[in-house]
Amino acid sequence: MSFQAYINNIKAKTGNTPEDFKILAEKKGFLKDGQIIETVKATQVTNWLKEEFDLGHGHAMAIYAALKGKTE
Repeated sequence: MSFQAYINNIKAKTGNTPEDFKILAEKKGFLKDGQIIETVKATQVTNWLKEEFDLGHGHAMAIYAALKGKTE
């Protein structure tokens, strides 16, 4: 599955885009000034996405990648 397919499936399931998740992650304290805080681990972010948005691991990792700016 391509990265874009993951993003499309996440948007269909949650109604949120990667930009929406950036805003939510900042409110959760995972991001500051659009960047993941150095002490925040991928597991913290993916666990949050799994619990609050019922995403699977691969989809949660796609959002984590988007938060890190790795979209390709």
